[in-house]
Amino acid sequence: MSRPINRRTLLACATGVAAAAVVGGVAGAGTAYAAPSTYTPSWDSVDQHPAAPEWFKDAKFGIYFHWGVFSVPAYDTEWYPRHMYLNNSVANKHHIATYGAPSAWPYHNFINGANDLAGNHTEFAPKLKSAGGAFDPDEWAQLFVDAGAKFAGPVAEHHDGYSMWDSQVNEWNSVDKGPNLDLLHLFTDAIRAKNMKLLVAMHHAYNFTGYFEYAPAQSDASLKKLYGQLSSGQENQLWYDKLKEVVDRAKPDILWQDFRLDHVDESQRLNFLSYYYNQANAWGKDVVTTYKDGFDPKGAVFDYERGGPADLTAPYWLTDESISSSSWCYTEGIGYYSVKQMLHSLIDRISKNGNVLLNIAPKADGSIPQAQRDILLGIGDYLGRFGESIYSTRAWTAYGEGPTKMGGATFSQPTTGTAQDIRYTRNKANNVLYATVLGWPGSSLEIKTLSTSRINLGSLTSVKLLDSTAGTYISLPTPTQNASGLQVSLPSSAPFSAHAYVLKLSFSGEIPSLRPLAGAVVFNDVNYSGGAAVLALGSYTADELTLAGISPLSLSSLRVAPGHQVTGYSGDNFSGTSWTFTADNPDLRVTGNNDQITSLKVTLNPSAWLRITNVTNGLALDSGGNVAGGSNLKQWTWDGSNNLQWHAVDLGNDYYKLENRTNGMVADGWGATSNGAACRQLEWNGHTNQQWKITHRGDGRYSLTNRTTGMALDGGGNVPSGSVAKQWSFNSSTNLLWTFTAL
Repeated sequence: MSRPINRRTLLACATGVAAAAVVGGVAGAGTAYAAPSTYTPSWDSVDQHPAAPEWFKDAKFGIYFHWGVFSVPAYDTEWYPRHMYLNNSVANKHHIATYGAPSAWPYHNFINGANDLAGNHTEFAPKLKSAGGAFDPDEWAQLFVDAGAKFAGPVAEHHDGYSMWDSQVNEWNSVDKGPNLDLLHLFTDAIRAKNMKLLVAMHHAYNFTGYFEYAPAQSDASLKKLYGQLSSGQENQLWYDKLKEVVDRAKPDILWQDFRLDHVDESQRLNFLSYYYNQANAWGKDVVTTYKDGFDPKGAVFDYERGGPADLTAPYWLTDESISSSSWCYTEGIGYYSVKQMLHSLIDRISKNGNVLLNIAPKADGSIPQAQRDILLGIGDYLGRFGESIYSTRAWTAYGEGPTKMGGATFSQPTTGTAQDIRYTRNKANNVLYATVLGWPGSSLEIKTLSTSRINLGSLTSVKLLDSTAGTYISLPTPTQNASGLQVSLPSSAPFSAHAYVLKLSFSGEIPSLRPLAGAVVFNDVNYSGGAAVLALGSYTADELTLAGISPLSLSSLRVAPGHQVTGYSGDNFSGTSWTFTADNPDLRVTGNNDQITSLKVTLNPSAWLRITNVTNGLALDSGGNVAGGSNLKQWTWDGSNNLQWHAVDLGNDYYKLENRTNGMVADGWGATSNGAACRQLEWNGHTNQQWKITHRGDGRYSLTNRTTGMALDGGGNVPSGSVAKQWSFNSSTNLLWTFTAL
């Protein structure tokens, strides 16, 4: 459900699931906040910064790299500096065996240089190829170009407190110690020379908020700085001073930050944001700052780590993903994802209104392993051939279709799709729709989303297959549309080899509007045209409508999914005159409320009878008939019986009651709090046991959480008809997901 924007909390939660439910994906051009000529260190000011400029939405794909002192041991992960001090951890045992006890052989030995127990000199000291070493930043930049990246840059400081530039505020830097090179400067020049936008990543908020919690207390002032042991005031000032140096020296187009920003003093966060934005104004550049916590979604871009939403999500977002399945930095024996996994996840995330930032893991000497090069070049090969369906595109009103569900969580593995999976993008002119099929489907393809019940394809002029060479196409026979979908004839066998195949559907005007299966779509113009926003179940204030991609007081038409309704309000926060729509409305002027809606709610229609179906087992929620109060709720194979039909009635407090058609009783959590407890039914009495929060989890799937118990309605897996419906603590299982079908 929607919730108010809070400058101290995330709009999108860390799991990535709630983000897809908070705000729907953007179909049209998003609405930006007006940027001031000068920013002040206040949320009201910095939140006016346009978060995702046009170039960022066009770029789609970038590369960065975890490379630094932590790469030297090449063991465990990039968190080796932390874990080496944690007794009995694998890193700690390795460190003792290889270097000695951390108390005698501390982390800063990797910076200053020291011998390991075998007498080998160990130090982060990469040398340029021109000086006889293996490191060449220009070769790196060219590899990124060949991979299809439009922005790239280094992790300029990780949690370990080591700065990769000529810092005047931190003596633990790459010029004064280690390689004696200004690495940030070298990367800045190399990346800009290849006409890519520069990203600089900073992870230092965690340096003094927990990363070195197992390291011993230092008495030396300089070592206190490295290990994050200065006073709170000093640490917060140092956090800001490092960022200011990076801004002044590199003039980054994207300043990416890792987590724990919410542990940094709010005043310093605001100082940084206002300084960066004011400097960007002076440079004449549209810049991006990202966050995982501690900033607001209005002026900054939210970043999902190793994941993304399950559905279209706004505002425009980013995910950072790694090429490795085991570590963000190079380690011996490191594992990698496949090119297909990387590409399919990239295509999926772009279809859902996001960008992808891919991490690679160079060796400490500055060489990039061939296996990583091969993956990058495989991605680049695809993007070089079929990039018109990726670059400078926008998400459509549906992200895709097919059996493979991706996203919905952070720290999840990239997923390979199938020939039955399709992902959509569109061009910015909104007259070309790209349907990317994640495998060769054979001689025919049915695009179910494009059925006669959902879209009028009368303006479709051609369907072509993108050929293997960029800018070339294979013409296809005129497709036919029916109630099942669009039937497309293809060559009998794949005309070339690719990890995905792209259909280009061209229209004589704008792509016709698509009827949503869940929630609603609202439009700036009449007749379902102009900028639009896809809205899941939830409540949308004026701010949240703006973040979803459409301005308040600009709604001119809307489409409503079966079994849903939209209630618009003339005032913000659901106040003033209200209008309720249970069906599509092509021209709100007819009802006298054109451009008058400031806030709105999308709810299930309380008069619609619904089938509530479990995603795992396909069984429908069943009352069992005229049973006694307190009887268990069950599940049954759908047969049309009134026992399987329900009203979902919005109670006006972000909760619903679920009322059965046969017996009039409602679903009741019964106050049970143990996993596996039965869900029951009882006459409506208004108690919180009978109130359910319905949360969109992406792709038309919902969780139903009881207000009293906090437990989600659970189908229990692949169980037979007649099995009891239970409750369970919410997790990623599809047992806890349900669909609503209007009857």
